[in-house]
Amino acid sequence: METPPTAREARGAGPRERRRVGPGRGQTYVSEYFSQSSQKLSFYSWYGSAKLFRFRVPEDTVLLRWLLQASRGSGPQCAGTQVSIHFRYGAPPVINPLGTQFPANMSLPGTYSLTLPLGATLQNATFLNLTSPAAGDWFIVAHLPEATGRIEVKGFSTPCSYTFQPDMFVLRLLEVSPLEPGVPSWQTISGPAWPLHSKIFVPEYSSALKVELQNCTVNVSTACSLRVTLGSATLPRSFQKVLNCTGEALPCSLLLPSPPWGEWLRITVESLSGPRAKLSFRVLASFAACKPAGAGSFLVFYQSANRSQAVPPLGASVNTTWQGSTDASPLGSSCLRSQPVVREDLDVVSVIFRVLGDPSVPVRPQLPTLLLFNLNSGMDSGGTLILGLQLNKTALIPGNATVFACLSAGSPVLNLNATGVCRTAFSLGFPLNVSTSSREVLLSIPYPESDNWFLSLQLLCPKDVGECDTALVTVTAFLSPCFNDCGVYGQCSFLRRQGYVYAGCRCKAGWRGWSCTDSTKAQSVGVQTLATLLLTLSNLLFLPAVAVAVDGYHLVEASVYLFTMFFSTFYHACDQPGVVVLCIMNYDTLQFCDFLGSVVSIWVTILCMARLKKMLKYILGVLGTLFIAMSLHMDRRGVWNMMGPCLFALVIMTSVWAYRGVKRRHCYPPCWKRWAFFLFPGISLAFIALAIYAFMETNDNYYYTHSLWHFLMASSVAFLLPPGDRPKRLWAWSRKLLCGYQICNNDREELYAVT
Repeated sequence: METPPTAREARGAGPRERRRVGPGRGQTYVSEYFSQSSQKLSFYSWYGSAKLFRFRVPEDTVLLRWLLQASRGSGPQCAGTQVSIHFRYGAPPVINPLGTQFPANMSLPGTYSLTLPLGATLQNATFLNLTSPAAGDWFIVAHLPEATGRIEVKGFSTPCSYTFQPDMFVLRLLEVSPLEPGVPSWQTISGPAWPLHSKIFVPEYSSALKVELQNCTVNVSTACSLRVTLGSATLPRSFQKVLNCTGEALPCSLLLPSPPWGEWLRITVESLSGPRAKLSFRVLASFAACKPAGAGSFLVFYQSANRSQAVPPLGASVNTTWQGSTDASPLGSSCLRSQPVVREDLDVVSVIFRVLGDPSVPVRPQLPTLLLFNLNSGMDSGGTLILGLQLNKTALIPGNATVFACLSAGSPVLNLNATGVCRTAFSLGFPLNVSTSSREVLLSIPYPESDNWFLSLQLLCPKDVGECDTALVTVTAFLSPCFNDCGVYGQCSFLRRQGYVYAGCRCKAGWRGWSCTDSTKAQSVGVQTLATLLLTLSNLLFLPAVAVAVDGYHLVEASVYLFTMFFSTFYHACDQPGVVVLCIMNYDTLQFCDFLGSVVSIWVTILCMARLKKMLKYILGVLGTLFIAMSLHMDRRGVWNMMGPCLFALVIMTSVWAYRGVKRRHCYPPCWKRWAFFLFPGISLAFIALAIYAFMETNDNYYYTHSLWHFLMASSVAFLLPPGDRPKRLWAWSRKLLCGYQICNNDREELYAVT
């Protein structure tokens, strides 16, 4: 998009700096600058891994420029990649980087996308220019390519940092002169560099807008040539209306059906007669009004509900005339019947629309029935709009008759019976239809544009049909955070960005897609059952370690292993992504106990290998457990929460072993069989388990690799535990368990009793 000279002059101005452009032109521009803090990008796995930015473009902006900057770290782990950037006006972009399937009844709004490569350079930037942009909210989403699925342990590897920051520059015009309907306005422009910027307010119930150029004169010998542009530019697709008017075609007019209600409409007129031509012309704008029938008003509904006065007949006529037109000649007789709808807010991004009165809406062939869904609160665009139509079976209509519906934003479609096209002045609507052969239809729109949405209904009767009067249609409309609550294999999550709340589905068990409905890579119930059994039953391999500990009279260690086995089993039973799930208590509690038991098991095992004095071993065991619980409460995923206690215990064990080896003047433990058949196998199994845990686990093989981790760690414990000190007499062991506070035998009393 070309930048006009006015933008080049104002580009270097600071934020909110006013500058008069062009002597004698009477046009004052303001340049403004908007920026948001940079965000760290993530590799894409679901919508929550993408970063969302929201900008508000001011009114009367003539030039919009985005500066898009991306950078990456300089470490060896930072490889070249590309940043995907998506734009959309009015709502967050609906993206599909993974190429997954959407639900069958979901209609997708368009998105404008571009990529920003990050190769050999550490930084890259680009510009995106847009002339005459629409005022309001603009959304930008940025993300990296698809995630690899590797599970990285925090602390073992340093991930590369990729950042993205958008900046917005706008050039807006002050004191834009508005046009009055039906009042001719004389305008003068000089050359292509100084176009006319004007606007007109579109009142509600306007069925059409006509803009006419008349009496064009030029100060040079060339023909009078003009270009008229109605509307503002949007992304991904702009529906601006452009008309070229030359001397032979003047006066010329542009008819705009279904203009946006309750908004200012931009009108731009440019000169095509050369740089030195000065053109004078007259602009005339007029509207066609189509007021609703009286039976659809809220007042009439209230009066009929209270039975205080009679309801006007449904066939009440409404005249459609041109308001403000000089000739007052009607261009059509399009009218409508309004059905009152109440908006009920339930929760965040959760709204239900209720039709007042009878839920069955009467639809007739003469006039379209109109329903308004108010979604312009500014926070409604972060959910999913769901619309359902059901044709009442009691409606007596011919078999080949059809109820045609059109859902559109900004303005309704009022001529369904004439054209059957679901399209407004500046947008494409969403068509639906129900008939006797297909009585129900469902439509879902993710991230609907923040605006007033209109549903137009009209009965289309075939020709030469005698009785085709009224069809009854039940309308169900609501705004939900996620479509179908993301299904069985998904979780609907609320996301927030600078006060703006939106929702997305996080899928599990191999299901993918916008609403977790894509089953191309989904796990079957059998696979889910197998994964659950592997992760839970593999913990039973701690039973041999418990048996070895009990046989060696290491009762504290055996208790810790039983604790770890129990909570690891039920944590993994609760942590499953599919339907094979069992949670005996709160998930967070199970996870904390599993992590605590795992680290404490390693801690007490190494302390037991050090062969410390019992009192010192118990003190270190209790203190270590308390510090481990504290560190896990701070960060459960940190690798040093596991490695720190382990390394400290290894330092204690190595120091004790070295001290005993120096004191006895031979290696400790002294038996080579202990090293060959117990220590070396146990240490090898532990190192293999740590390597699998740190470097080999991914989302796809987690069930197998983590089960192998359970097996290897439990086996290494059974090998590493030292033999215990057996008591001199077996019965003394039982006396210690059963005698309460008595910790020794009274031999003197026994001898005395014998004599």
